[in-house]
Amino acid sequence: MVVGICRISLLIHDNDSLKGKRQVLKSIIEKVRNRFNVSIAEVGDNDLWQRATVGVCAIGSDRAHVNSVIDKVLDFIVGLHRAEVLDHGIELINL
Repeated sequence: MVVGICRISLLIHDNDSLKGKRQVLKSIIEKVRNRFNVSIAEVGDNDLWQRATVGVCAIGSDRAHVNSVIDKVLDFIVGLHRAEVLDHGIELINL
């Protein structure tokens, strides 16, 4: 079994409230959940208006497949143009 974990740091432009941040994040999280079979949640920068950290997790039996799914999720988030991806880190764990 392979567990893939991805941490994505986002910058939300032209945002001036926590309500606006939550609206953008809710949209991103729902679209990713509907399109991919992964777990996703906000995991950091909760109190900053223009920054967010999102965690994504995928589990499978093939290392290449799990890595591919996480790469597709990352590309999908970039393609939404709702927030700028500042940084990301991917870790694959064999169990």
